Amino acid sequence: MNRIQELEELIKYHKAKYYQGYPEIMDIEYDKLEDELRTLSPNNRVLDIVGSAPTGLDKVAHDTKMLSLNKTYKEEDLLSWIDGKEVVSMFKYDGVSCSLVYENGSLSMAKTRGDGSIGENITSKAIWMKGISTTIDVKERLEIRGEIYCTEEDFFKLSDEMENIGLDKPTSQRNIVAGLIGRKDNLELNRYIRFCAFDLIEESINLKTEMEKFDKLNQMKFLIPEVVLHKNEKKIEEVLKSAQEFMSEGEFQIDGVVFSYNDLSIHEELGATAHHPRYKMAFKFQGEAKNTKIRKLTWQVSRNGILTPIAEVEPVELSGAKISRVTLHNYGMVKQFKLKKNDEIQIIRSGEVIPKFMDVIESSKDEYVIPKECPSCKQAVIEKEIRLICENPKCPAQVKETILNFIQKIGIDDLSSKRLDELIKAELVLEIEDLYKLDVEKLMTLDKVKDKLANKLINSINKSKTVDFPTFLSALGIQGGAYNKCEKVVMAGYNTVEKIKSLTPEKMQEIEGFAEKSSTEFLNSLKSKFDLIDNLLALGFHFEEINHQETIFLKKRICITGSLTRKRSEIEKVIREIGGIVASSVSKSTDFLITNDKEPTSSKFKKAIELEIPVISEDEFFEKLEN
Repeated sequence: MNRIQELEELIKYHKAKYYQGYPEIMDIEYDKLEDELRTLSPNNRVLDIVGSAPTGLDKVAHDTKMLSLNKTYKEEDLLSWIDGKEVVSMFKYDGVSCSLVYENGSLSMAKTRGDGSIGENITSKAIWMKGISTTIDVKERLEIRGEIYCTEEDFFKLSDEMENIGLDKPTSQRNIVAGLIGRKDNLELNRYIRFCAFDLIEESINLKTEMEKFDKLNQMKFLIPEVVLHKNEKKIEEVLKSAQEFMSEGEFQIDGVVFSYNDLSIHEELGATAHHPRYKMAFKFQGEAKNTKIRKLTWQVSRNGILTPIAEVEPVELSGAKISRVTLHNYGMVKQFKLKKNDEIQIIRSGEVIPKFMDVIESSKDEYVIPKECPSCKQAVIEKEIRLICENPKCPAQVKETILNFIQKIGIDDLSSKRLDELIKAELVLEIEDLYKLDVEKLMTLDKVKDKLANKLINSINKSKTVDFPTFLSALGIQGGAYNKCEKVVMAGYNTVEKIKSLTPEKMQEIEGFAEKSSTEFLNSLKSKFDLIDNLLALGFHFEEINHQETIFLKKRICITGSLTRKRSEIEKVIREIGGIVASSVSKSTDFLITNDKEPTSSKFKKAIELEIPVISEDEFFEKLEN
């Protein structure tokens, strides 16, 4: 962040504290900040911002209509629309559309979409928002379009502040953005919402692709979404699956994925209807919502010490599945809604995504209780913004989850969660490296472990030392380091420990699927694993590139569903070892579906039949492999 942007943020922060009656610095110190900004950027709009003074909403016309998007709920319709063309995808943010107009390098106006032709002037509020630069290095008149939204963490901070100053507490992250934009006072509250840019309108900037457009926005220091370039259909499925997971666990709300043809000449050729551009398509997930009652609140401890609330609810059927447990996101959500036993709540499930809490329908009279200590180690937990955290590094739950995650990812299938509990209790395994220091004699000190089982476990542990590099990286527990992300890093040429250690945020952002924030998070987490990596190498880890034999499954996309006789991780490992691709959902690009079900009860099975994709049983898969 350059000094102008730094000063803008400082001025907005201290002005907000002043308006709320809690100034943190003397007036003379604040004046120095304004004087410095005035010297560096004389016409900066931040110098003119007002907090609680009334302001009217002016109606202003758009130079170019802000249209809606055409949408589909069917993957086959999406693929038909793509029609083999190169497309770019991004999450569809669930907020309020906004247009920023810049003239001579300065923000001249911010406006909402309105009816597409006429919007509302919200400049006095926009200059408070994160992600909106009041000055840019481009002197030509240009327009930046994007979405105003609120993250989960900012929503909870905003909620507390509104309550403290006597305003009604907001009830939904979904409508708070529109609520703030519509207010005529307390403009400083807009600092809790942010702008993400996804379009640039300027004829003098000679751009040929959507990806170039996002690169340009990034160069101008705008926050942009994570964008993925699809040269074929292969990765469409992965993006849709990622969006489903984000809808349950992400830090802000999305309601689908937007696809756009990468070639801007196609945009010009296709044009638009009165409603939507023909060169963009939104894929949305059909969701089903129902009401149920909370039977019990439980708290699980993650490997990074965060206490995650889970609601055990009265069973209800959603999207073909019986739901009895619902994620409540984090402590902030429980605190915001004072969630407790016997509350009637609304839950939603979109596609096959994890069901999540949406709203309280009727609050019960039961006592609202927040844990004061960790359910695992019994040490006091601390409140950090929207999370409850156990900071005990030796907390049994954290130790176990860290090691168990590694065991499951690296493929030590003979070592169960229950057996790991015994190893931790006996203090034979207290960190990942300890797994590779075990021997038969140590294992035989455990209950019911004889020579045969001990040797089997040691063989399984030793076998895991030979592994492909993406699997090794994904097993380390790197933040944002799922297998497909690690695979992209390795495929980009960072296929050794030395090369991985040489990565920089700039290099990371050149890899498909990594934006500024995700690159920084990945690298910071990776650096914290360097000692672990070195220790595992010293214990005998080495990485082999597998030469796949020619089988009918080589380079084929294979999806798994239903009950299995073998562990799912074992089958997925075999698929990868033979050069196949593990698919998380069924689409036209899927080559096989493995299931032991006799009737098409699951959505994956039904879709496979609809698309005439070969369906084979688990045994048939291994028989074909042997033949």
